[in-house]
Amino acid sequence: MTELWWLSATEIAAAYKAKTLSPVELMTSLFERVARLDPVLHAFILPDPEAAMAAARQAEAEMAAGRSRGPLHGIPVGIKDIIDVAGLPTTCHSKILLGQVAAADSHVVAQLRGAGAIIMGKLSTHEFAIGGPIFDLPFPPARNPWNPKHHPGGSSSGSGAGLAGGLFPLALGTDTGGSVRNPASACGIVGLKPTYGLVSRRGVFPLSFTMDHVGPMARTAADAATLLDVIAGYDPADPGSAATAASGFTSQIDRGVKGLRIGFVRHFHTTDMVASPDVAAALEQVAADLTRQGAAIRDVTLPPLDVFRALNRVILHAESWAIHAKWLQTRPGDYGKATRHRLMTGAFLSAGDYVQAQRRRLEVIAAVNEVFREVDVLMLASAMDTPAEIENWPEVERTYSRQARAPFNVTGHPAVAMMSGLSPAGLPTSVQFVGPAFADGLVLRVAAAYEREATWHGKRPALAA
Repeated sequence: MTELWWLSATEIAAAYKAKTLSPVELMTSLFERVARLDPVLHAFILPDPEAAMAAARQAEAEMAAGRSRGPLHGIPVGIKDIIDVAGLPTTCHSKILLGQVAAADSHVVAQLRGAGAIIMGKLSTHEFAIGGPIFDLPFPPARNPWNPKHHPGGSSSGSGAGLAGGLFPLALGTDTGGSVRNPASACGIVGLKPTYGLVSRRGVFPLSFTMDHVGPMARTAADAATLLDVIAGYDPADPGSAATAASGFTSQIDRGVKGLRIGFVRHFHTTDMVASPDVAAALEQVAADLTRQGAAIRDVTLPPLDVFRALNRVILHAESWAIHAKWLQTRPGDYGKATRHRLMTGAFLSAGDYVQAQRRRLEVIAAVNEVFREVDVLMLASAMDTPAEIENWPEVERTYSRQARAPFNVTGHPAVAMMSGLSPAGLPTSVQFVGPAFADGLVLRVAAAYEREATWHGKRPALAA
């Protein structure tokens, strides 16, 4: 058996069934690894070994008695620290909320526990999922396992860093302008922004009411599908939740791409915002790999990338100002400097700006839906560059905005980001696959097919080896 920390959730479940691994053995190994690597990676804000080990012992006893709670029985999961876990603080990586202990589990954490998952603790994020990676906060920012001098993407930074570093096999993140897919891109893992409304956000601190998503993060597409199967579903207590029958995401994972029509949104990275040569070359290789598997790939055109990005900024800043205005007026010094500057943007937007952005939003949603009449899935860039050095703030700021993730927070379509290779400097490049609304299983199916073909699959960061 490979090192325990590199086992996928699927492999862990199989090992439990074969009685070659126990939850206590796995949890002990993972927390030993956390103690060894997290002083460098800073993936955790608060590990919870006592509760996790107790849950592992209970899971082991249930297995011995022939009982199983569900598909994640005894599987460890890390939780981004804007998502409530009963009895643990939800700090949002901010001084504003230090000491704020969650009274109840968020809907998604309750779903995880119901399926047998074990919560390992709370993970680093950017402050309130918008401010970072910065150093004037109560906790240090997470770092990239491929090279700790570089950032791991955000805002679900601890989720990405911990997965790539082998600290846990599954994690939850959130995505408002790309915050699941950015760390997936930077850390070389798999991150899905589900269809808007597919996963409940109850018990998750909001950033933008109409663009927030909770999404699964994993090291394989199959594991992401397993996690999505558990957390997806209608929640009447979340006003944005969709009453949909979309499910069975794992059942589609092995169907391959033969016969699928894939639209390559090349203009996003060749014309609208020119990607680095490493990123561009990797995208062409992805197209070649999928073509070899039987997909039919052709170029398609969406509205210009800057249109989507402008809509995302206006809507996000207007809605985040509505959430943070009171604290910004009464406790501005308790925010990190970068967070404060970003959130203050919303104070200068008018009601007319917001209304016009929402009106234009409907038009671009219709434009994307029209393209899906001609193709099954879209393929495009995620990050236009590999991650910058974390202490080079001007370069971090420049490269963070060079991305094509925000369009699908605006439109709500499901989008998965994953590794597409390694640059000569040894940092991950990335690709996105996007599908029609509630076709989350389809985009994970494409991701899994590409993963099987990829020559880089199975490579690990040197730090985490």
